[in-house]
Amino acid sequence: MLTRRALLAAPLAAPLAHAAAAQTAPPGKMLLAIHQNTSRAAGYRGSLEGWARAGIRHVELSDSLLDGFLERDTLAAAGRVLADLGLAPVSAAVLLQDIWIPGPERSASLDTWRRRCEQFASLGVPRIYSPSITTRPVTADDFAATPDCIREAGDIARGHGLTAMIEFIRTSTHLATLTSALRVIRAADHPSVRPMLDFFHFWSGLSKLDDLDLLQPGELAHAHFQDLLDTPRELIDNDARLIPGDGIAPLVRILRKLAGKGYDGALSVELFRADIVERDPFDAATEIRAKCEAVMREAQVL
Repeated sequence: MLTRRALLAAPLAAPLAHAAAAQTAPPGKMLLAIHQNTSRAAGYRGSLEGWARAGIRHVELSDSLLDGFLERDTLAAAGRVLADLGLAPVSAAVLLQDIWIPGPERSASLDTWRRRCEQFASLGVPRIYSPSITTRPVTADDFAATPDCIREAGDIARGHGLTAMIEFIRTSTHLATLTSALRVIRAADHPSVRPMLDFFHFWSGLSKLDDLDLLQPGELAHAHFQDLLDTPRELIDNDARLIPGDGIAPLVRILRKLAGKGYDGALSVELFRADIVERDPFDAATEIRAKCEAVMREAQVL
């Protein structure tokens, strides 16, 4: 059942319904999107306006960029930016410590999660995720308690009509691989919680290509799309994320495996290199679109 706050937000979400409905591609195909982290120097409005001029139609929103916009404007105005540009938000990012695991930060993280679910649901966003940000030592008892944590966060998301997703990250002491993420999500067995895949964390971390075979048809809810710099893995950091087609990751093989599992959602390009982040969003999106579409065509998912 939707919360009272979600129902009150319905008038704001209504203008975005047409965009939010366009969340999947035809069978066997995928959608190109860009994550706001990729042009975060331009801010909420600047990133979206530049990308729209470059022909991008699907976008992933950032909690920090939304906060910057809300310092001087309203949530309703943030929704109008999307509607006026004809953009469909496919997902939203929320960075929270220990939300998927018991710990001293979790109570505050859940409070923020509630607020973010309300905000992004009002903007017509269908999915919301938080990475597995955990740096402390993790025990078997922590893993045993993880499904309950997932269910609690999932209930909050479900109350706002959202699908919650867990992004495993290569440096996490908790969930750093696809196999671990799948194990706890399936143990939680919550109807509103599903796995997502970040190509960078997947290919530069401890996961293996064959791990994609473990995905059930239609199970994957979202994907972040990047290539990988040719460098020793011991030296990899966020600057090793490249525009798809510029690196050494077997992107076509990964895309074909995802297509075989029925994935028809977004490929959201999330980059952190200063030469991209600080670039004019139109120029960055134009290059990203051309290179990504070439890779997607080769993989036959465009």
